[in-house]
Amino acid sequence: MNKKLSNGVLMPTFGLGTFLVEAGDKTYETVLHALKTGYRHIDTAQMYRNEHSVGDAIKDSGIPRQEIFITTKQRGHSTPENMRKQFMESLEKLKTDYVDLYLIHWPNHDKKVNQTTWALFEALYKEGKVRAIGVSNFQKHHIIDLYETATIKPMVNQVELHPGLSQIPLQAFLDHEGIATMSYGPFMKGGIFEGIWAEGLSKIATLHQCTIPQVVIAWGLVRDILMIPKSVTPARIEENYQAQFITLSDVEIKTINELNRGKRVYTDPDNSPWGPYQP
Repeated sequence: MNKKLSNGVLMPTFGLGTFLVEAGDKTYETVLHALKTGYRHIDTAQMYRNEHSVGDAIKDSGIPRQEIFITTKQRGHSTPENMRKQFMESLEKLKTDYVDLYLIHWPNHDKKVNQTTWALFEALYKEGKVRAIGVSNFQKHHIIDLYETATIKPMVNQVELHPGLSQIPLQAFLDHEGIATMSYGPFMKGGIFEGIWAEGLSKIATLHQCTIPQVVIAWGLVRDILMIPKSVTPARIEENYQAQFITLSDVEIKTINELNRGKRVYTDPDNSPWGPYQP
């Protein structure tokens, strides 16, 4: 399944995340197995330090480059010259001459810094080096601040999103703006197997004769959210892939939505250690 982004680019709604997947054989074998299973979207980042292994696996898969959607992320804010250099290094590591989606990994607390970084992203997009540009971990106010100087709206926002943090209000804003929502951390660092989340999700999993992670993936996809669950276990990579074919009822979706507790298991973008805070 694909989602058409605001600029017309088709992006697979399901893919593989590679956060905390060790570079080298682990990343290489994980990505290669995912591609053989049928995955066509691989998500990485400069901060993950595994782009070169992702690139090796994509090259060795034998699958034409144009059939694979690659997302990577700018690791930090710097001068436009340094960030352009980092981007070109990503292309070299990924063994490609373009990236399908390039994201600002984290917002800076100074909106002017974000605006400067976004101007570079717009330039890379206009130069044809990226097919789509977006942001990650941006709250509504971060995006509104970008609008002050942006000539192109972000096409995607990748955020922490799972049953404990449904992000329904943020998604409503993004939908209104024509910005696609992408989830990371859908399994809550294992939290979906605990407490109210395990209780609610296990009942639905039993009805569908599937696993709790598969229920979570299906829930995200039916909400029109781009899902990129991570696994390094071949059987689970295949299991996650099959979640695309599970259909949940409206009642089941509502039940999962009601598990929201505004619970973050990753860094809060408004209280991150990165960049100066505004007075």
